[in-house]
Amino acid sequence: MIFRFLIIALSLSFFGERQSSRPTLVFLDEFNGDSLNLNTWNYELGNGCPTLCGWGNNEWQEYNKNNVATVNSQLVISATKQGDKYYSGRITTKDKFEFTYGTIEVKAQLPKGKGLWPAIWMLGHDIDTNTWPACGEIDIMEYVGKQPGKIHTTLHTPESFGQSFNTKTTTIDSIEDGFHIYKTIWSPSQIQFFIDNLLVYTFSPEIKDDITWPFNKPFYIILNLAVGGNFGGSEVDESIFPEDFIIDYVKVFQ
Repeated sequence: MIFRFLIIALSLSFFGERQSSRPTLVFLDEFNGDSLNLNTWNYELGNGCPTLCGWGNNEWQEYNKNNVATVNSQLVISATKQGDKYYSGRITTKDKFEFTYGTIEVKAQLPKGKGLWPAIWMLGHDIDTNTWPACGEIDIMEYVGKQPGKIHTTLHTPESFGQSFNTKTTTIDSIEDGFHIYKTIWSPSQIQFFIDNLLVYTFSPEIKDDITWPFNKPFYIILNLAVGGNFGGSEVDESIFPEDFIIDYVKVFQ
């Protein structure tokens, strides 16, 4: 009988340890409200001027609150054109939710059309004093409409300084159709990128210092839809507007 109780106790102890080691959901937004939750998110507005005109990438759009909405429990970022001006939306969790290491998962449906550039990404929280790229950048998902079927995952560091050599382009037929899950698992040793739970890229430099690995501090989340620009391209299909980047949820586990 004592032996039996010992086995049960050890089993419960082991199960408890396994339970406690499971990642904990620390952030969830399913966009159920009538508007964006400003306890969590910030709007970034304008064209980046005067300090960062074109948002550093010669982008064409102006960011506007009216181009961000919550509809049917989904976040909708719309790219529109009025006259000769393009408008879209960009939101961040800067100074409201930031985290170091963990898993971020975003379920989203991409917009279609040449000239569009939706992105799910993160920046180091110290960007105001430790300017890009020293602050670090984690691009969980970038897509450009001029390259159908291709998803880009990239790390920006002082070593790469905008050259994007820590990157992977993954081709998935019909990635534009329906919703897909873009996930990044970030640890002290590596950063892994997944599309629909398929591992597509791992970043793990042998030497991790401020030049190669500015990823040992809090980062914040950015969701946006750009038009044109260095990456989006110099040609825009004018027939596509309005076009939506739709996010079903954002989750972070630690």
